[in-house]
Order: sequence, then C-alpha cells, then structure tokens
Amino acid sequence: MDTTPETRARMSRQVSRNTKVELALRRALHAAGLRYRVHRRPLKGVRREADVLFGPAKVAVFVDGCFWHGCPEHATWPKRNADFWRTKIEGNQRRDRDTDERLASAGWLAVRVWEHEDPVVAAVRVMALVASRRQRTDKG
Repeated sequence: MDTTPETRARMSRQVSRNTKVELALRRALHAAGLRYRVHRRPLKGVRREADVLFGPAKVAVFVDGCFWHGCPEHATWPKRNADFWRTKIEGNQRRDRDTDERLASAGWLAVRVWEHEDPVVAAVRVMALVASRRQRTDKG
C-alpha cells in the first residue's frame, strides 16, 4: 500500500526545528539563566545537530518527536505503507543510538527530551545535568 498524497503532504509540513516543545524548553532554560547554542553540531565531521547545545559542559539536548523517533509511550505504527514507516522510524532510532554513542565517546552527554514531556520539567532535568557537568569541569 502506498502513502496517499494527503499523507505525504501532511508529513512534509512537519516542522523539524523550533517546534513548540523545543521553544518552550529553550524559554525555560533561558529564564533560569542558562545560555546555550541552538541547532549546532556537537562534533565536527558528524552530521548530527543538537537542538540545544551547552558547549563547555558538553551537553547536547535533542527534542525528539514521539512519532518520528518511536516513543515507547506514544509511538504508533501506521497501517498504510507500514513497512516503509517501520524502516524509517527504526532507522531514526538506530541513528539516535549511534549519535548518543559517538557523543559519549567524545566526552559529551546526549540528553533526549520527548515531545510529550512537560518542557519545564525537562528543563529542570537538563539544568541539573548541565550544572553537574560544569562542576566536574570546574574541579578538573
């Protein structure tokens, strides 16, 4: 079964940058006094872009969509063109794991925030991780 033109059109309109959740997360982080870079590659030569990047602390935050990244709580498997979508979503999950491993090997911490998470709660989690990593680098 092929994807319908309506489905293709709807999927092509999906925003991948500056989503509502991402903007809300950034607002909460900024309001708490944290400064960061937006949509940057943590590692040179690796074509993976973090949504929010804390360079000195080496924390890369990725805001993942439940559908596109296969959220364990909210992911749905489309019935139409099921093989295509399963391959696509599982490929995204493999790439996410590979990204996390590459970052960890280079001393970075990858933080995954699901689109369904409360952005303020996610911001508190990110702030704690950034603070912890900054303390570690200040001591070393």
